[in-house]
Amino acid sequence: MVKPKKKLGQHFLKDVQIAKKVAYTITGEGSNSIIEIGAGTAALSQFLLERFPDKTQLLDVDEESIAYLQERYPEKLAQIHLLDFLEKEALQTFKKPYSVIGNFPYNISSQIVFKILENIDDVPEWGGMFQKEVAQRIAAPSGSKTYGILSVLTQAFYKVSYEFTIPPHVFNPPPKVDSGVIKATRYRTEIPHLEFNEFKDIVKTAFNQRRKTLSNALGKYGIEKITWEQNDFAKLRAEQLDVDQFIQLALFVQEYRV
Repeated sequence: MVKPKKKLGQHFLKDVQIAKKVAYTITGEGSNSIIEIGAGTAALSQFLLERFPDKTQLLDVDEESIAYLQERYPEKLAQIHLLDFLEKEALQTFKKPYSVIGNFPYNISSQIVFKILENIDDVPEWGGMFQKEVAQRIAAPSGSKTYGILSVLTQAFYKVSYEFTIPPHVFNPPPKVDSGVIKATRYRTEIPHLEFNEFKDIVKTAFNQRRKTLSNALGKYGIEKITWEQNDFAKLRAEQLDVDQFIQLALFVQEYRV
């Protein structure tokens, strides 16, 4: 059996029923590839391969896990990949569009979400396990303490739901925190007249100084005070804006920035 490696953040799911429940957070509808990140010991893989035998692609950066998967599924060697999802060209290996799922290593889970957001056109849905606090943050509504950059950027393109919580004892080794499962279904691929990177920069700038009013937090854009006075959000703070209001704010900043 594969030995979990601390440096890779590996916590292998042992509970078969929970694994099945996680695997079913995605539908696979409209996708030509089902990409599992961190296939590990095949807890999710067994159900993904059962549901999508020819579409499922198993990724892992651990050579020992890859060897285990190859031994367990010798007929699926072409669908088992020693590959880092975060590598720039990783997605080009597979046929688009992609559904993405996994028991995501806690230390790179936010990076995985950002990678998905950078490929919105090609990812109609995704789901998986995160540290509970990160999962709650992604799904958080405006006004909550956990609402932040990931909440706004994800919810601007995906309908997000927090599905359920997983306790530590069903993993080997048990993590020190609970895990949370997220399901995300895309409802748009772009925001009219607003580039994603521009939107991301504005959202990050606003939340990085979340104690300040938005007119002050976004000072680097050089918008004149008299111009800010025309904006309804100027005296609010980042967590007070819902996603649609953030889009309005971003369009305003884009139009009047110096």
